[in-house]
Amino acid sequence: MYEVIDTKNIPQHPGIYIMKDEDDTIIYIGKAKDLKRRVRSYFNRTQDYKTARLVESIHAIEYILTDTESEAYLLESGMIKRHRPKFNIELKDQERYTYLKVTDEQYPRLVVARRSRTGHFLGRGDVYGPFVYGSSKLLTIGTLRKSFKIRTCKKLPKKVCLEYHLGNCEGPCEFVDAQERYKTHVEDLKGVLKHPNQSEAFTDKLRVEMTEAADMRQFERAREIRDTLQRLGSLQYEQKMSTISKDDEEFFGVRIHDMTATIMNFKLVAGVIRDSDKFTFETIGDNNLGNFIFQYYSTHPIPDFIILSEMPPERDVLVQLLSQQAGHSIDIITPDTPMRHSMIKLLLKNIDSGLSTNLHAELQQALKLTSSPNIIECFDISNHGTEFAVGAMSCLVDGKPEKSRYRRFRIKTVLGQDDYSMIHEVVLRRYKRLKKEGGIMPDLVLIDGGKGQLSSAVAALQKAEVILPCASLAKENEEVYVPGTSEPIIMPSNSVSLHILQYARDEAHRFGVAYNNAIRRSKL
Repeated sequence: MYEVIDTKNIPQHPGIYIMKDEDDTIIYIGKAKDLKRRVRSYFNRTQDYKTARLVESIHAIEYILTDTESEAYLLESGMIKRHRPKFNIELKDQERYTYLKVTDEQYPRLVVARRSRTGHFLGRGDVYGPFVYGSSKLLTIGTLRKSFKIRTCKKLPKKVCLEYHLGNCEGPCEFVDAQERYKTHVEDLKGVLKHPNQSEAFTDKLRVEMTEAADMRQFERAREIRDTLQRLGSLQYEQKMSTISKDDEEFFGVRIHDMTATIMNFKLVAGVIRDSDKFTFETIGDNNLGNFIFQYYSTHPIPDFIILSEMPPERDVLVQLLSQQAGHSIDIITPDTPMRHSMIKLLLKNIDSGLSTNLHAELQQALKLTSSPNIIECFDISNHGTEFAVGAMSCLVDGKPEKSRYRRFRIKTVLGQDDYSMIHEVVLRRYKRLKKEGGIMPDLVLIDGGKGQLSSAVAALQKAEVILPCASLAKENEEVYVPGTSEPIIMPSNSVSLHILQYARDEAHRFGVAYNNAIRRSKL
């Protein structure tokens, strides 16, 4: 491992890079085919604000060379699991998939298999799974223990306990005949865990034994076998076990909004949706769809087909690595049939619905609005001398730019550097005309600036005889002002509300600067 601060010393070689803060804490781990080019890209002046946040925290960069890009993928995944840097993707649902373990003891027990931070299973024994629907794992384990007479005691006692008297254990701690039968019970249990869909052969065997016991008037033994069959039947293995057959598929839809990725998936088994989940992460550095897919399948069963709404550049590397991990050939594709197109369309529809609902609810609550801010119009002044002063307006509809509603204004009535009066002019012109034409009014008017700019906008709305909610966003500390209050609203830097306001403001600023530059070029 090599530590560098000057990016000139980084080689053009595959590997991973490790970013640390001033406390020597790892804050981000990434991979690259060309380490030098990738690391230097972080220090470009045109970074988005989330990447800028990461770069501001970097105190040192270390790197580890690998021979291939595939090796970099594997090393990066292991390092992320071990150190869990705050800027990397971290899946929150990894415990949903439970693994069971038959311990390596004289009289083995059945327990939940625990993982280390690096993903390795702790303790000795045979691990089985994954089992889905983690909330029922205790019921599953309890039923299996009782069905196969597996002991629950951590330390073998000298005398039988309550489990023996309840009929759940035959007491290998005390009885020699129980010790002899225990090995058979464990082997039967392992057989069912290995082949859950083939457990019918075992239940058929039990039914024959139950009939024979009844014929021999061994009614207690027959009753025990009947109870075991009932317990096994209640497991409903077809629903509890994650078994991947040849035509199983998993679908992923992705939307990226304001540097935040939202991913939703459907798991299809024999053409039926059996599971679904949603994930979000910030798209900083190498936090992208390809990286997410690799990390997701480090803890989930790998199907034969993975269908994505868009294809990641690392597709070939992912296919190679996941095929090796699965032990069979897998394919990563975009929709190629009507059914697959409809599944991806449904996923994206679900994501869009959730994004819109979350955005509007949070922003409405933060600004104390009476209605949902579906349409936001934002104003900015681009002022390079009195001759080139212009105004610009961006528009977001359901959180997305509606560029047909963008507007630009040449300042007509203001002389000199007077931002307040310029804001008053463009807001008045916009809503006076919109009212006259009977156009659709926005749900929120946003102004780039502080209390002074906000007051000018409110006065313009009153003059235009239009009643609209209004707010301003001050650049310096990203403070939000609303009419009637002297203190700003401070939103968390990671809040959806602040991000959408920043997005609207940045769009208005970009649009205004482009218009200003065009005017100056034509004049010169």
